[in-house]
Amino acid sequence: MEAFIKGNPKPQPRPRACMRGRRAGIYNPPSADEWKAKIAAGMVKYANRDYKRPFMLFLTFYMKRPLSHYGTGRNAHKIKASAPEYHLQTPDIDNLTKAVMDAITVLNVWRDDSQVISLTACKVWSDCRDEAGVNIAIEPAD
Repeated sequence: MEAFIKGNPKPQPRPRACMRGRRAGIYNPPSADEWKAKIAAGMVKYANRDYKRPFMLFLTFYMKRPLSHYGTGRNAHKIKASAPEYHLQTPDIDNLTKAVMDAITVLNVWRDDSQVISLTACKVWSDCRDEAGVNIAIEPAD
């Protein structure tokens, strides 16, 4: 099972606590909901498989480079030599991974993300200015 999902990868936000009258409540902020919907739309052909087996998950997050990484004028299409090679800032890779795994779980590709026994994830700068997203590959472990 494999798909490339276009869009700016968003991390799964931390649960938030709030007070509703005299009761405390916990909720997930909706900041990643649009991103998770894109993942679900891209993986829908694998939905409702409900496999009971273990899986290996491979994720490559392609992050959009800021304009400051590119030259100016006739060099506007070239990446500066001083531009960083690795994506070392936020979002954190574990939170990016969690959002993807949650979106796939909702589709019933697997029963629970605890079935993922091997996870390989990396985040890299996209070589193309407008191509940000995630490449998702899922393989049965057995």
